[in-house]
Amino acid sequence: MIAVWGSVCVQAQTYEVGLYGGGSNFIGDVGSTTFIAPNAPVVGGILKWNRSARHAFRFTALYTQLTGDDEDSDDARRRERGLEFENDLFEVSLGLEYTFWEFDLYNDRAANTPYLYTGITAYNQSDLIRTGNNQIISRGGTWNFAIPMVIGYKIALNTKFILAFEIGARYAINDNLDGSAPPVERTEILSFGNINNDDWYMFTGLTLTYTFGRKPCFCAF
Repeated sequence: MIAVWGSVCVQAQTYEVGLYGGGSNFIGDVGSTTFIAPNAPVVGGILKWNRSARHAFRFTALYTQLTGDDEDSDDARRRERGLEFENDLFEVSLGLEYTFWEFDLYNDRAANTPYLYTGITAYNQSDLIRTGNNQIISRGGTWNFAIPMVIGYKIALNTKFILAFEIGARYAINDNLDGSAPPVERTEILSFGNINNDDWYMFTGLTLTYTFGRKPCFCAF
């Protein structure tokens, strides 16, 4: 259905659904400190509602196994310490994607634009602890929150498919993705690392989405 008031029109908007694939890496108290260095696969799905030619509401659900190994660090003290960990992480994220310029699938050229995304992320992680024999093990799972900061570039392959490449940092509001900061009530557990810095993790990858819905009219925005 279309309604027109002077130069303003409102019509059903375009939706996207698709897949995400790429790599993840961890930045914290164990392993390498290189900011972008994917060392484990990340997979998931993505859904968007293109509210205008400049912004879209976006939902993602992604899974990875974060890994860290002190042997990969440039810090001699970390290599001597010799810790390593694996952490199963599932995240869901909801927020706003903003394009640098108008992205219209139905114009005469291949639509393309850089974009930014942020919002709120909730993730389920393995609850790790360091044992007395210098091992990091899981004792269950727990939910935490993170702030995503993503930059990407997308291009319309045609009026149905969109391909995008993006690099996204997640600031974890938590310092125990690597087992370095167990809860204070567990005094028998060994903490380590910098207690003043929370953890980060990175996703670097591609999305391929399929568009559906009626041709949008964005002139009301």
